[in-house]
Amino acid sequence: MSLPVLFAGLTVGLSLIVAIGAQNAFVLRQGLRGEHVFAVCLACAVSDAALILLGVTSFARIATLLPWVDPVMRYGGAAFLIWYGLKSLRAALTSGGALSADGPAQAAGLGPTLAMCLALTWLNPHVYLDTVVLLGTISTQFPGDEASFAAGAMLGSFLFFFGLGYGAAWLRPVFASPAAWRVLEFLIALVMWAIAGKLIAGA
Repeated sequence: MSLPVLFAGLTVGLSLIVAIGAQNAFVLRQGLRGEHVFAVCLACAVSDAALILLGVTSFARIATLLPWVDPVMRYGGAAFLIWYGLKSLRAALTSGGALSADGPAQAAGLGPTLAMCLALTWLNPHVYLDTVVLLGTISTQFPGDEASFAAGAMLGSFLFFFGLGYGAAWLRPVFASPAAWRVLEFLIALVMWAIAGKLIAGA
């Protein structure tokens, strides 16, 4: 295990996932609501770890053998994000759909929450670009130490998602107001649509 290479994987991995995207916005919202935070953070981190491992070991062969994966993931992911954005916009505009900082009656079950979390993770082509393609490509700069690089990137994912999920608790006083939740839902909708637009445009 090479510590410098592990640190390189950690910093590169963090730099790729730190931007607010569909997956991160969902983790943030779950952290603010205090609902299934551990399960959601673990699901995101384990999913990232699996994709990082896939990228480091076999990203080149995937692109060669399955050229249809890119357009299918791109348009399918865009459609899902547009739907999710509409769902968030409805929550922002209707009092009945607005989130509540306490609201146990509105809490979703663990199963539906994890299903949404995994959909936002595995149906987002940008996740594959960051983990499988980019990290897989960068790992080739460390011949013989790819495992150290992958371990660092995986560690970065675990630190980020658990930090985001549990760190969101510090923002709960801000979101004690229903108006703040509506603003968050509206911003989440904009994020979803921005990502969907980039996917459709082929960015």
